[in-house]
Amino acid sequence: MKIAVCVKQVPDSWAEKTMANGLLDRAGVDAVLNDLDEYAVEEALRIVEAHGGNGEGGAHSITVISMGPDRATDAVRKALSMGADSAVIVTDPALAGSDALATSKVLASVIATRGFDLVICGTESTDARMSVVPAMLAQRLGWASLTFAGATEVNPEQSTVMITRDTEVGREKISAKLPAVVSVIEKINEPRYPSFKGIMAAKKKSMEILDLVSTGISSESVGSSGAWSIVEDAQLRPPRGAGIKVVDEGDAGNQLVGFLAERKLI
Repeated sequence: MKIAVCVKQVPDSWAEKTMANGLLDRAGVDAVLNDLDEYAVEEALRIVEAHGGNGEGGAHSITVISMGPDRATDAVRKALSMGADSAVIVTDPALAGSDALATSKVLASVIATRGFDLVICGTESTDARMSVVPAMLAQRLGWASLTFAGATEVNPEQSTVMITRDTEVGREKISAKLPAVVSVIEKINEPRYPSFKGIMAAKKKSMEILDLVSTGISSESVGSSGAWSIVEDAQLRPPRGAGIKVVDEGDAGNQLVGFLAERKLI
């Protein structure tokens, strides 16, 4: 079984983000592997470990796929150090400013030609919070789409995948034939920390770098010029207020109750 995990390099969640000409300023902040994609990598590792393992002598393989600037290799390297076998990165100046439609188009072009059985994604990226790329990938590939998985069960012999997800009305179990695209939520597992051995091994693993020409996609359909959505305006998060300090002089409880009642919290 061949599993692909789609990951993205994003600005650190704790960094103060700014916009420049309608685009997120990525060069001015630290870049990391998208937090929510770590759960996807971990789930892929757990699936293959439950069915014979990956790596040398393993029956399965995990390939990390990403689209981004040159320094996206740093984020992808972390996924490799967690235990993925190889990586493919599409990087090209023409991709700058691409929206979700273009991103899914590029990723699908890589996935479609490599014989993958299963694609696993995080639910969304922390820089955009759109949660649409997994479904777009499935549509472009013509595969089943199983979203917001809180648990997965893969049966390689029967070529099926089943997910469990919690909804407002209860718990659902959804199954599909492979190939399929699955997106996972952060409650599905606890991502492992890369070991020193894993970090050293990652340096020797295959990392294929592709440009846009290699995907067969024209530059007119990606980047800012090909985007179907643009950011017209953005504002910085307002500064945090000083808050209210309650001094206990015998009536602190009453003050607290009054504070909560004023805001209709009780």
